Order: sequence, then structure tokens, then C-alpha cells
Amino acid sequence: MNSYKLSLIGLFASVSFLSASVETGSSAPGFTLKDTTGVEHSLADFKGKYVVLEWTNHKCPFVVKHYVEGDMQATQKALTEDGVVWLQIVSSAPGKQGHVSAAEGETLREEMSMQSTAMLLDESGSVGKAYGAQRTPEMYLIDPQGTLIYQGAIDNVRSTRQSDIADATNYVVAAYNSAKAGEPIKDATTVAYGCGIKY
Repeated sequence: MNSYKLSLIGLFASVSFLSASVETGSSAPGFTLKDTTGVEHSLADFKGKYVVLEWTNHKCPFVVKHYVEGDMQATQKALTEDGVVWLQIVSSAPGKQGHVSAAEGETLREEMSMQSTAMLLDESGSVGKAYGAQRTPEMYLIDPQGTLIYQGAIDNVRSTRQSDIADATNYVVAAYNSAKAGEPIKDATTVAYGCGIKY
């Protein structure tokens, strides 16, 4: 098989992957991953609770925007104190930007005062691909029945400037507040912006 045909196969495979996202309103794919302390977490363990999944890459400027002044940490803290389970997921492959070992991830959590429930390591990328995650940051909100009720961007301002956050609409917080109030989620699916996940 020549290189041209191989390139076409690779192209079609990537297109197929990009269209394999989970539909909002459907059941969230189950998974089990270890966190930075070596503890396993399964999505099924959190049935009955709201769960936020945050795909992250600490070297991505779009992620840095949300962490540099503590904005993401404040959102994590507010939601987890309200009973939400917040799972950061690192799907960067070994040797690629954003990959962290368990020890590196734990150090990062401490240095940045992260307030998530746990940072999960998805070195194979299998969980990221199951959700169709393509960017960092990319956010998912799952309701207590295990239904995916929001997916997409963290907010509506596609920039790397921390100063833009104050005027932005945080889609995750808005979706959570609407769901808790029993109201329809206005923007249940948005287009994530940020760095491509380094599978």
C-alpha cells in the first residue's frame, strides 16, 4: 500500500474520530481511571451526584488563562462545596505536551491549589476519545441519573486573556444552576475552544 493511500486512511480515521462525540441528552460513557494518588475512580461510583469532567493540559495557554489567577479553582471550589464531583482528565499521551506522571500531576495540583475532586490520568486517550473530547479546556456536565446534560466550552469568550473571564458567561455554572432549578439548559451544547488534545 503506497503512502498516499495510507495518508487517506489516516485522514478518514481522524474524521471518524472527530464525529464520534456523545450526544447531549444521552447516557455518559462509563469509565475507570486512576488519579494522581493511584486511587481508581469509576463514573458509576458517582451516580446520584452531578459530575463535571474537565479535559485539561497545564501547558495550554487557554487552560493557563483560567488557572493563572485562580478562576478555575474558584469555580471548582464553589461547585464541589455544593456536592458536585469535579474530575480533571489529562489525555495527553506520554511524550506529548501536557502529559504528566502521577507525581507530576499531584505536584501541579498542590502548586496551583486546584480544588477538583481528583485529576485522572488517561494516557491511552481511551476516555477522551469515548467522549469525543478535542480541546483543552473542554467541559462536560453529567446529571445524577448519568445523563450528559452539557458539553463544550468553559465559557463564551474564545481568548487566552485572563481579563476576559469577568465578562464571560461560564457555560458549566449556568448549566448546573439551570439543572438544579429544574429549568431547561439554554446552551446545552457549545463548541469548545482551546488547544487540541495531544492524543
